[in-house]
Amino acid sequence: MKGRLYSFVPVVLALTVVPAIVPGTRKVESKKSEDRPNIVVILADDLGFSDVGCYGGEVKTPNIDYLAANGLRFKRFYNTSRCCPTRASLLTGLYNQQAGIGEMTTDQHSPGYRGALTENTVTLAEVLKSAGYQTGMSGKWHVSNTIEQGTPQEQLKWLNHQTSHPLFSPLEQYPLNRGFDKYFGNIWGVVDYFDPFSLVEGIKAVEAVPKDYYHTDAINDKAVQYIKEFSKEEKPFFLYVAQTAPHWPLQAPEEETKKYQNTYKVGWDAIRESRYQRMVKMGLIDPKKAPLSPRIGEALTWENNPDREWDARAMAVHAAMIDRMDQGIGRIVAELRRTGKLDNTLILFMSDNGASPEDCAAYGPGFDRPGETRDGKKIIYPVKKRVLPGSQEVFASIGPRWANVANTPYQYAKAQSYEGGIHTPMIACWPKGIKQKGKFTDHWGHVMDLMPTFLDLAHATYPKTYKGHDITPFTGLSFASTLKGQEETKRRILFNEHLGARYIRDDVWKMVSLSGNPAWHLYRINDDQTEMNDVAADYPDVVARLSAQWEQWARNHQVFPKPK
Repeated sequence: MKGRLYSFVPVVLALTVVPAIVPGTRKVESKKSEDRPNIVVILADDLGFSDVGCYGGEVKTPNIDYLAANGLRFKRFYNTSRCCPTRASLLTGLYNQQAGIGEMTTDQHSPGYRGALTENTVTLAEVLKSAGYQTGMSGKWHVSNTIEQGTPQEQLKWLNHQTSHPLFSPLEQYPLNRGFDKYFGNIWGVVDYFDPFSLVEGIKAVEAVPKDYYHTDAINDKAVQYIKEFSKEEKPFFLYVAQTAPHWPLQAPEEETKKYQNTYKVGWDAIRESRYQRMVKMGLIDPKKAPLSPRIGEALTWENNPDREWDARAMAVHAAMIDRMDQGIGRIVAELRRTGKLDNTLILFMSDNGASPEDCAAYGPGFDRPGETRDGKKIIYPVKKRVLPGSQEVFASIGPRWANVANTPYQYAKAQSYEGGIHTPMIACWPKGIKQKGKFTDHWGHVMDLMPTFLDLAHATYPKTYKGHDITPFTGLSFASTLKGQEETKRRILFNEHLGARYIRDDVWKMVSLSGNPAWHLYRINDDQTEMNDVAADYPDVVARLSAQWEQWARNHQVFPKPK
């Protein structure tokens, strides 16, 4: 049921939240709340660059499109290619390895690979709270060590809601112990949208959800509730809305999926081409600099695809999940308007990585994937695509070809350092602060830039020490001046590494390698934005120089994990 304020049955813990005591060395400037904007960060999960309407997609996203029409769209904004690494970078203003999450949430006992935000970091919530902001979060946390319970069989019972335990990660790593006043959401990454695992309110595990529960609705409705509560105070607020949509499993209310039941029957190529043409027409891309890259898996045409019905349905559910997320974002905007806060609220919308090429059906149950529903129905992982996706009883994903469509016009997808993995749509809407409404910007940004940008806007000071720990200086660059219409060209170099996929990018070049293949590929990225023409063989001196720079960055940023 859309717009429902859910009530829950929590597991009561005999534990207390660790006090957020800030040392006296930090300095906070006193400013009137009206001088500083409220800040709302909305992070989609596995959303492709071209999925939403204002970036070329056919999915109905009127509320996200509203933010774009009344704000600023970034053409060149980047994440770190995977969910929890991007969240670590976004929350701390650091490269994700500096923050302790070089890979996923398992502690590998190597400085950059602790699997959780480390003590040498401060989060956006901690810094903004220190500057007098109210802080809240709803949605996917995924930056803490995951606790597994007993044998694989015992773990599955827990995943299936057939046993319960109070903690999903160490309590000191929960959002309420990293600067958030309020929290509702999933501590782990993957969720059953109708009955999510690792669901927490505050620090308490949620035992049961209503019969008509849908996680995307609950995340957005809780954000609405927090806005309502925060608006009663004179102090500004920071709200982090970490969506799980449209991350697999493909699950959506049937009434939403029906809207798209015929949309994708035309196939991969037709949808990809139509998205590309819309992107060109709206001025998002220059076809001379960003020609449409070859479709992945070109050997299989749509006409010869024996699984056309299943594949069209899969993408329809993906679209429905985005549609439902957009409706919730509309309720957030409506509440900001109702409470008189919209005019001086900066809303940022982006994705944690490119669309996912994974075939989650091949994984089967285990770790974070259930084998049964709470009432004992077997969950199907349709490897042979014989059962249509969309319901609670099916765990499926869109796969590499649709992911390639979602990431139009770029190559590759989630987890790779090519543009299809790291290039995020990014919208900034701030009625009071942004005057160039409906425009695009060429500002070159990264998720770690949120920290210095918010420091500027909130008149906050980044601490040298916090709770007795030395804090790593932030790495990002502020884009506050861009929001205010002062386009600046700041020289910078960006880097990435995830599971062997790497890149280095400067003002002229981008050098990149694929996971599992260490060979470097070199592109004149400003004129070859879809990475079509590898010129590594023509410029060995550039390859050598950039490779040495990447190695130096890796040594300085805790990038090398211990051998497994």
